[in-house]
Amino acid sequence: MMSHYYIGADIGGTTVKLAIIEETGTIKRKWEIPTNTANQGETIPSDIADSIKETLKEVAIDTSMVVGIGAGAPGFVDTTTGYIHEAVNIGWKDFDFGNLLKELTGMTVLVDNDANLAALGENWLGAGEGCTELIAVTLGTGVGGGIIANGQILNGANGTAAELGHVTVVPNGGAPCNCGKTGCLETVSSATGIVRKAKEAAEKHPESKLNEFINDSTLTSKDVFDASKDGDEAANGVIAEITDVLGMAIANMAIAINPEKIVIGGGVSKAGDLLLEPLEKAYRKYALPRTAEASSFGIAELGNDAGVIGGAFLVKKNK
Repeated sequence: MMSHYYIGADIGGTTVKLAIIEETGTIKRKWEIPTNTANQGETIPSDIADSIKETLKEVAIDTSMVVGIGAGAPGFVDTTTGYIHEAVNIGWKDFDFGNLLKELTGMTVLVDNDANLAALGENWLGAGEGCTELIAVTLGTGVGGGIIANGQILNGANGTAAELGHVTVVPNGGAPCNCGKTGCLETVSSATGIVRKAKEAAEKHPESKLNEFINDSTLTSKDVFDASKDGDEAANGVIAEITDVLGMAIANMAIAINPEKIVIGGGVSKAGDLLLEPLEKAYRKYALPRTAEASSFGIAELGNDAGVIGGAFLVKKNK
């Protein structure tokens, strides 16, 4: 019996992660290529297609053995066509990505938002394995969200469902967001937001260890968690604020789908319990008690592979 494979593609602002994945979810080969954002990212589809063809030859897999390609992009996606309405970090606007990649590879191509694919990956083989109701939150440079409801990823009327990062948490003001609004969750609880909040706190606390990092121009969200672990008062205040706001946003979203699991991923999630414990406490403070009873929290398990595994699962579910 001939083996079948899926290809996952996770398109980021710096690199495109790619993988050839077996039907069981085992990764046969994974690799990365640079994301060429020159000229509004016009060569990205051909770069991906060329790299896939080259790698398939290396591992002696004929294209007839590939069921399809599942690709994730950081933007607003029409999932029926793979059309990208906008992906700011890449430079795409009104870009017919799905059809272009299909023409270049001759394969079936399915496209979704990158955070949705991370949620699908965790739902298939990670921290949310087997859950029919799942909220996945990705905390990185921005805040991404993916929702599984009744076992299906939610996309919405025009592809903007579960854009958790753009829930307004600071009404009538707040920091400007890349989406054009102000006061979005992304401006508070992303890695970028945490650093901004930490700099504000450090100004009010000259004694804070945070100032040592700021003086070296190297302050990161990890530094803020490390300082909090060491008992730094300013850092503790920042972590308390950002987890309180994030917990409230997740609690409000949880009312809609009554999740059994809430999975936190992305670079910020590497803080582990330093993030998870105050976040879950905040969530349970704001959530409807019966909703909170049904849900548990966990750190995402698939790391950087979540997107490519989710891409494979997207194809697997729709083949």
